Amino acid sequence: MNQIAWLPLCAGVTGVGLVISFLLLRRRGAAAGLRAAAWSLLPMAAYLTGALPVLWNIGSSVVGFVTGLVFSPTVWIGVALTGLAVVLYLVSGFLRGRGRAKADRRTGAAAEPAQRQAAPAQPRPGVAAPAPPAAATQPLPTRRPASAKKAADDDFSDIEDILKRRGIS
Repeated sequence: MNQIAWLPLCAGVTGVGLVISFLLLRRRGAAAGLRAAAWSLLPMAAYLTGALPVLWNIGSSVVGFVTGLVFSPTVWIGVALTGLAVVLYLVSGFLRGRGRAKADRRTGAAAEPAQRQAAPAQPRPGVAAPAPPAAATQPLPTRRPASAKKAADDDFSDIEDILKRRGIS
């Protein structure tokens, strides 16, 4: 790391970048030239702030890790085992959800009619409460009274008027 002459290298890259940014400024406009100038100043800024050794260490560590990963059969076995563990985990989650659905279907089919009759329907504002069903008959679906329908139409009539004024139907 210390054997590399960082100052001339960073100054050279910054100088070449500034020349290219000047050419971009003349050919493509101010936005492209300023963007290139900003990128061109980064190597010299990294040198002056002392961030260059840190960046060099990070880069060499990443390269060392990748080369160790590519050329080591034991690492590939570890990668394969990791993949197998992920697949097994995902399959177990799928089977677990499927098992719950079967259990819900088995227990839910018997309990569902009892729950419907046992749980009273919550009255909604503006809607009449349904009459309790007779023991031998099925409950009919409740109908909304005309006054509730009219109230809902009043709410949407304002929106319809706005849409008609704008030419949207």
